[in-house]
Amino acid sequence: MKKLSKEEINPEVFDLYDDYAHNKIDRRKFVEKLSVYAIGGLTLSTLMSSMMPDYETTRLIKEGDERLTSEYITYDSPIGGGSIKGLLSKPTGTTGKVPGVVVVHENRGLNPYIEDVGRRTAVDGFISLAPDALTPLGGYPGTDDEGRTMQRKRDRDEMLEDFIAAYEYLLNHPDCNGKIGVVGFCFGGWIANMMAVRVPNLSASVPFYGGQPSAEDAAKVKSPLMLQYGGLDTRVNAGWPAYEAVLKANKIKHEAFVYEGANHGFHNNTTPRYDEEAATLAWSRTIRFFKENLV
Repeated sequence: MKKLSKEEINPEVFDLYDDYAHNKIDRRKFVEKLSVYAIGGLTLSTLMSSMMPDYETTRLIKEGDERLTSEYITYDSPIGGGSIKGLLSKPTGTTGKVPGVVVVHENRGLNPYIEDVGRRTAVDGFISLAPDALTPLGGYPGTDDEGRTMQRKRDRDEMLEDFIAAYEYLLNHPDCNGKIGVVGFCFGGWIANMMAVRVPNLSASVPFYGGQPSAEDAAKVKSPLMLQYGGLDTRVNAGWPAYEAVLKANKIKHEAFVYEGANHGFHNNTTPRYDEEAATLAWSRTIRFFKENLV
């Protein structure tokens, strides 16, 4: 079935999908409300298919790419979920130790999109670890719908400990130079913000459309921040002015970018919310920021 482009989808559908993706409405209600937009020659099944992720044709770094090595590992998260699975990716053709980056998934576990981001990070010269916070529940189940349901069963502060433990794993990895950054998306953006609060020696943090910490926590940030927001993402963006005020008041190094016309999730190239121009620019800025602070 042919998928619709972003331009062919009513902008209100993206807001509806955002409510569904963030557990404000269940699948039944989502389908019910989505049916309102199935008018003319546009069918509900076409709309549904277009909004769901495409993991088959969107991978930018194929498995077996000679520019990197990639393998699943497990590491210990004693305060979090115990033994956590993650995808560890390392660049090939480098000499000496390289910086590390923790790659944090959205609210649905380690799906193929986040694995691909981990591989992209390695191709750009970093050793990356993309953990699966669903490991204690059996791991990413194969679909995002099931993944979201599973992730709701875990405490987010406990999951934060899993990603802090991933930082510690990279810190002690023999191929890592000891400088670690974090990049996260949606839920992972909140994790990236909170790791900047919780990890004093974190070298850089890049939250993509992530929820902001409280003013009290924000004042504890030590690492440089690069914050990425979609201009249409009013839900997340509402918390930015207060966060920015604390960062400025405490002279915390940061830079923020708002990509006009881009939705929440604009970096995720597996869904129609993807904005190629914004995503490409945001990623190039992310890599530049990591090279400035980690190399």
